[in-house]
Amino acid sequence: MPIPFSLQRASALALMLTLPGAALAQAPAAQQAPAGQKTPSAPAPVSAAVPPETVVARVNGQPVTAADLAIAGEDPALSLPGVDEGAKQNLLVDYMVDLKVGAQAAEAAKVGESPEFKRKLAYFRDKLLLDDYLEREAKKAVTPEAAKALYEQTVKSMKPEEEVRARHILVESEDEAKKIAARIKGGEDFAKIAGEVSKDPGSKTEGGDLGWFTQERMVKPFADAAFKMTPGQISDPVKTQFGWHVLRVEEKRTKPVPTFDEMKEQIDQYLTRKAQQDTIVKLREAAKVERAGSSAAPAGGETKKP
Repeated sequence: MPIPFSLQRASALALMLTLPGAALAQAPAAQQAPAGQKTPSAPAPVSAAVPPETVVARVNGQPVTAADLAIAGEDPALSLPGVDEGAKQNLLVDYMVDLKVGAQAAEAAKVGESPEFKRKLAYFRDKLLLDDYLEREAKKAVTPEAAKALYEQTVKSMKPEEEVRARHILVESEDEAKKIAARIKGGEDFAKIAGEVSKDPGSKTEGGDLGWFTQERMVKPFADAAFKMTPGQISDPVKTQFGWHVLRVEEKRTKPVPTFDEMKEQIDQYLTRKAQQDTIVKLREAAKVERAGSSAAPAGGETKKP
């Protein structure tokens, strides 16, 4: 599936963040100015509710609108994680000002008239057209009806699967494991011992609890032992490549079928990818593609041998 279009301007953004205007946009509002001077106020953030045509800045008479900021804000290179919305809007205005200044200078230098630039422009235009077209086609496919139908089809094909919730204590030797098993069978608390001696950092703080798991999620010796045991049973030492384990099975169940809401995001992603892939396949099959050094043939078909 084609990668969503984005203009990579990370280096330009990094440069922008070093400029005085950008630094001012990030400065705390309560910063004091030198004696005798007024504290400069940061520009007001652009609200998401303002009309797209609202002019937020002008660069040599050329307007920068709220719609321009919205497009810039969709660029992954300008995501600015951790920056609050007001500061982000101000940074985007600064960035767009720098972009316009640079573009105007490039126009004056006739950069856009070179054959190389025109080839790049044609490439990115085609890419943007394709991405927007695929997005539009995908939206037609991702409907509530299609999502529900795919969910029902998926859950019908799911086979019942057994799950176990177990605790374990991991140690280095069989002798250690035997002593621990004896202590637990003698009445000591499994979770407490796990917290004290288990070598598994991921579960020892949870009293050795591994949560629910299916058989294929665990290494074979461990899984074989766990799924043969009954709830409450303490295992003999079990050896795996990680060391020696003492297990206690807490519960067993048939794995519940995920709800539609739990699967909806995955379903929508699948429908989107499939719609985009299907669109490309249909376009290729309908197109006449001629490659240098080979005879003309439909892109989706095979070239027959004589």
